[in-house]
Amino acid sequence: MARPAVYTAIILGAGTVLTASMTTASATSPASAQAAPRAVTQQSAPVLVDCAFRSNTQPVNFILACGDGNSRLVAMHWSQWGPTSATAVGVNVVNDCKPYCAAGTFHGYPVVIRLERPEPWKRDPRVAHFTQMSLTYTDTRPEGYKRVMTVPLWD
Repeated sequence: MARPAVYTAIILGAGTVLTASMTTASATSPASAQAAPRAVTQQSAPVLVDCAFRSNTQPVNFILACGDGNSRLVAMHWSQWGPTSATAVGVNVVNDCKPYCAAGTFHGYPVVIRLERPEPWKRDPRVAHFTQMSLTYTDTRPEGYKRVMTVPLWD
C-alpha cells in the first residue's frame, strides 16, 4: 500500500520543481520593489500574471497548467505588447500523459500567442492584467486541441 503514496510524492515533487524552474523572474530589482507603488496610467501596458501571482511583461516562458506543469509556453518572442493586446510566437510544450502523466512525454507545438481583455488586477487594482489568451497552432497540435484555443487567465 505504500507504493501509491510514493508515486504521489514523486509526482507532486516533480510538479513543484517544474513549476519553480519554469516561472519567470520579476522584472523589478529589490531596490525598486521598495519604491512607492506605481500608478496605472492610460499608457501603461497590462501585465501577464503567472502561477506565483507575479506580474510579468514579455516573459520568455509561461506555465499554462499551474497545478501539474503539463502545459507551458517556451521560447516566446514578443512582436507587440500594447494597452489592449500582446502578440508573440513560441512553442506550447504539452505532456501527452501516455500511459499516464508521470510517465508521459512532452511534445512541442509552434503557436502564435495573443493576449487580450485587460482588466484591473484583483491583487493590485492599479495594475491592469490580460485576462484572455489565445493560442493558434501553426502546424501540428496536441490530440484533442482545436487549431485555436482560447483560455481565460487567472487573476
